[in-house]
Amino acid sequence: MKFVDEARIKVIAGDGGNGCASFRREKYIPKGGPDGGDGGHGGSVFLVADSGLNTLVDFRTQRTHKAERGQNGMGRERTGRKGQDLYVRVPVGTRIMDEMTSEMIGELLEHGEQLLVARGGERGIGNVHFKSSTNRTPRQFTHGTEGERRELLLELILLADVGLLGMPNAGKSSLISRISSARPKVAEYPFTTLYPHLGVVSLGRDQSFVVADIPGVIEGAAKGAGLGLQFLKHLSRTRLLLHLVDIAPMDAVIHPVEQIRQIERELFGFSSELADKERWLVLNKIDLLPEDEYQSRRQSLIQALDWQGPVYGISAATGEGIGQLSADLMQRLEAIWREEWVETDSDTDTDATWDPLG
Repeated sequence: MKFVDEARIKVIAGDGGNGCASFRREKYIPKGGPDGGDGGHGGSVFLVADSGLNTLVDFRTQRTHKAERGQNGMGRERTGRKGQDLYVRVPVGTRIMDEMTSEMIGELLEHGEQLLVARGGERGIGNVHFKSSTNRTPRQFTHGTEGERRELLLELILLADVGLLGMPNAGKSSLISRISSARPKVAEYPFTTLYPHLGVVSLGRDQSFVVADIPGVIEGAAKGAGLGLQFLKHLSRTRLLLHLVDIAPMDAVIHPVEQIRQIERELFGFSSELADKERWLVLNKIDLLPEDEYQSRRQSLIQALDWQGPVYGISAATGEGIGQLSADLMQRLEAIWREEWVETDSDTDTDATWDPLG
C-alpha cells in the first residue's frame, strides 16, 4: 500500500439538545406547574491512536466525521439522552493541526491515547428551572448550543529510533533491507524510495530498535524541492541519525564532502533541532574500493569535514561492517533510553501519595 502521511478532515461535534417547555397535566391536578426537562449534551469527537493502523489513506475517502446530537428534553422533567461521542482511529504518531489557524492541537504517540478535537454542544434547560414565586407558569427554555466544527490537518510522523539520511542512491534502502525485514524498492538508479519505510532490527532477546528509511534529500528540500520537505519531518522524532554516503560514486559530479555539506544545510534549513541531533557518518559501498584507497578517502573525508562523531565503513550489498554498526547502535540507544528514563523518573513527584484507585 502506498504510504499516505497527510490528510485533511472535517470534524463536527453534536449539537446540544433543546430544553422543553411543558406543564404537568394530570387528573385532579389542574395546576401542576412546569415540568419541562433538559436536553442532552452533544457528542464530542475524539481521535484515538491505534497501533494497527500505519497510514492515513482511509481519510482520503471519508473526510467528514460527525458525532451524535443530544436529544431534546421532554415533559415530566425527563432529560434528553446525551449524544454518543465519536471515536476516530488514527495511526500512532499522528500530529493534529487546526487547518484554519495552523495551531497544533496535539500528538498521539502511544496506542490507545485519545485527543479531544471537537467538543459537543451544551444542553438547553427546560422551563422547570425558570419557576419562581413570581413566575408560576414559565414558558422560557433554552436551546442547546452548537457543537464545535473544525477543519483538521493530520500528519503521520514515523516513530523510529534511528533515521537514515543521505543523497539519492546512497544505499539507504539496501541497508534497511539488509538489517531488517523491510523490503523497500532497490535499484541502480536514484529516487527508488518514494515513501518512508520502517524496519525493526533485532539483535537478540529484548534487543531491538526501529529504523526509518526516507526518500533521498536533494538541494532545496527544506524549501519544498523533491520529496525532502514532505519527509524530513519523519526524522524529527528519531533519537539518532545515520548519514549514509556513497564512498565510491560512479558519477562524481558532486564530491562526497559537498554531498554531506548540502544535506547539513537542508537540516539547518528545516529546523535547528533536527540539525543538532546526534549523527553518525556511514561510508557505504566500501566493497568497490581497495582497502588502501578506502582508507585514504576516509581520512581525507574526515579531515575535510573536521568530523568529530563516529565513522563506519560498510557494504550494504555484501553485509561487511553492518554487524558492528548494528551492535554499536544498540549499545548507544540503550544508553539514550536509560538517560531518558532517569530524566522522566527525576521529574516524578516522589512526595506525592500513591492512590491505588487513581
